[in-house]
Parts: sequence; structure tokens; C-alpha cells
Amino acid sequence: MQQLEFFPVPSPCVGICKMDDKGYCMGCMRRREERFSWLDMTPAQQRHVIKLCQQRYRRKRLAMRKQNIIPTEHDTDNNDDSGQQSLF
Repeated sequence: MQQLEFFPVPSPCVGICKMDDKGYCMGCMRRREERFSWLDMTPAQQRHVIKLCQQRYRRKRLAMRKQNIIPTEHDTDNNDDSGQQSLF
């Protein structure tokens, strides 16, 4: 049985359309093919791409922590006054 979709899956685009050295968008972590075919995907495919983006984001953050590019979670204050929302 297929689940009914009442609302479209929103695009994960955050308006930072710049590719990193691995070919992922630095804003939403989608590959080029994922960005260009977003509107042609089924809602299930779109949700799958969002899960992949979340995994890529977590791996990237972990790699940056290991390289001491960004502080670990317990080294930062939770009082972020920048106004920037988290992507995930």
C-alpha cells in the first residue's frame, strides 16, 4: 500500500549554490543530478535525497571536528546570537 502525500516535500535548498571539491552543494549537500532532477522525483525519492544530505552534512561536520576546523559540540555555547538556523 502506498502512502498518500498531502503536501509536497520542500526543497532543501538554502540559497548557497556553490559546489565543494567533492561535487556537493555547500548549502544543501545535494549532488548536481539531485538538484537538477528534484522536481521530477517522487516524494519518496525526495525524502531519500534529504536523508542522504543529512548524512553528508554529519560526515562533513565530523571530518571538520577531527581536523580541528570547528570546535566540538561541548566546546560551544548553545547561546548562538547569529540568528542563523541550523540546516538539520
